[in-house]
Amino acid sequence: MSDFALQAPTRRCFATGRELKTGEKFFGVLVEQGTSLVRHDYAADAWPGPPDRAIAFWAGKVPATDGPPKPVFDDEMCLECLNRLEADAGKASFRYVLALLLMRRKRLRLEGEKSDALGDLMVFRDTKGGQTIEVRDPKLTTADLQDAQDEVFRLFGWD
Repeated sequence: MSDFALQAPTRRCFATGRELKTGEKFFGVLVEQGTSLVRHDYAADAWPGPPDRAIAFWAGKVPATDGPPKPVFDDEMCLECLNRLEADAGKASFRYVLALLLMRRKRLRLEGEKSDALGDLMVFRDTKGGQTIEVRDPKLTTADLQDAQDEVFRLFGWD
């Protein structure tokens, strides 16, 4: 369905290769590599700042390994990612799922729908900033929607 190169968090610093320890602060970044989106994690002391091709970045602490990690949902980071991918038609399914997640969290409100020569668009309003955001409806089947959601969750480490 899509060509996202997804990876779960590796608990290893991308810059130095050293293992990230439980409780250690790290930075995660979502970057474009060719036509794929890839996640890299950095130790705080090796973080060079976001690369030019960064779609989104965030800070966190390495969770304990003795239980399922608690998902962290950063509305601002997801909204920034949604906006940066606006012009990339190849990421329509990814944007669609992010928009639905943000709507479920009440960060986006569905204002309406409209159509253009390429198909249907959903029109959202950012409930915090007031920005209008249009998201193409990729007309996913139930299975395709589940696949796209799984990709988003794996990419951000929520699986």
